[in-house]
Amino acid sequence: MELKYEFYINAGREEVWNALISSEGTRSSFFGSELRSNFQPGQPFAYVGPGNDGEETVHVYGEILEFEPLSTLGYLEHPGPSYHSNHAELQSRVIFQLENVGECTKLTLINDQFTDNHPSYANAQNSWWMILSSIKTWTETGKTLNFGW
Repeated sequence: MELKYEFYINAGREEVWNALISSEGTRSSFFGSELRSNFQPGQPFAYVGPGNDGEETVHVYGEILEFEPLSTLGYLEHPGPSYHSNHAELQSRVIFQLENVGECTKLTLINDQFTDNHPSYANAQNSWWMILSSIKTWTETGKTLNFGW
């Protein structure tokens, strides 16, 4: 199973990269969560924000696979502990890639290598559209999307 999305964003790679890794960028695009990591391959990361366990809910966590500034962010991810009791057994890979296309930035997202019968697969199909649309809107306008939650 592979989910793949390509978005063309009317912003430079630095702005799009900032949306992927900065606290301000991730809070605006990843449902209020902040990406916490030192971004060294082999090291942990977590998206932490408001949720089931209060303000410090771990929504997704895992290990950084690849980190090339302004180019590639890759990680193995698990759903947060409050979502599934077997969260450590559930895994998928996420890769964000940025490239210049004219004066735009092409953002490619690949989410693959899902554990068999991963319960978050269907949710990921819907959530990535929202996250990527939020990244595009935030980098182009400085505004966030309100999904009414």
